[in-house]
Amino acid sequence: MELVIKKQSKRRLGMTLLFTVMMLVIAVAAYTFLILKHDPTLVNLGERLWPASMEHPLGTDHLGRDVLTRLLLGGQLTVGYGLLSLLAAVIIGVPFGVIAGFKGGMIDRVFMRMADAFLAFPDTIVAIVLSGLLGPGIENLLLAIVLVKWVNYARLVRSTVITESQKDYITAAKINGLSSFRIMRKHLFPHLIGNVLVLSSLDLGKIILLISSLSYIGIGAQPPAPEWGAMLNDARPYFQSNLLLMIYPGLAIVFVALLSNVIGDYLRDAFDVKKEVES
Repeated sequence: MELVIKKQSKRRLGMTLLFTVMMLVIAVAAYTFLILKHDPTLVNLGERLWPASMEHPLGTDHLGRDVLTRLLLGGQLTVGYGLLSLLAAVIIGVPFGVIAGFKGGMIDRVFMRMADAFLAFPDTIVAIVLSGLLGPGIENLLLAIVLVKWVNYARLVRSTVITESQKDYITAAKINGLSSFRIMRKHLFPHLIGNVLVLSSLDLGKIILLISSLSYIGIGAQPPAPEWGAMLNDARPYFQSNLLLMIYPGLAIVFVALLSNVIGDYLRDAFDVKKEVES
């Protein structure tokens, strides 16, 4: 009973924290775009490197652009790109994993050889090589991330399907004449949702870090796009004279990555069947 109360308290605290953060971001975004109304790409050299003020709450950058506006739009781009590539990786990886795990045989062996080829090198190295071959640009970077990340979801789903397929209720479903599609949809997918959600939430922070780091070295988002990694790169020459230009996007990247991990931990606890049984 005590464990159940502690778990419920932890869930409420996590949801309260997430709700507070979302409301804060919405309030700041509303203030920026409805009251201040700055153009994030408008160059105004007469206002370059201004300190924080009521008109520019976080100051201006080296081209006179409002930092807060670019930071919020950068959040839309960076997090949006991360979610888009994550969704594509899940859409590709989950069906591959289900088919390979459920069918087995030659299909499974071919898939495993493909997965081994992708996993032979670290994700970052493969993404950098693919982005370099495809050329600079956020579209090519997202394609490279999808090609790197789909294997993780396919392997996770494959292992889950193989484990569940050996259980009695799947055998009973086959004996009762259920088609492979109905067995996958009714019996296997409910077991996959929790695992995929947990891995996705933990992976989002990694993908955002990857997008920002590759944009920082110039093979991701290109100027004048207000992407956080690109903003870090733009602020690098002013590291000594105006350190805050690098601190703001850096803190945003760290904050989103940490929030992604917190959500992942919360989902892992929520979908932990063993803990539910022990409780």
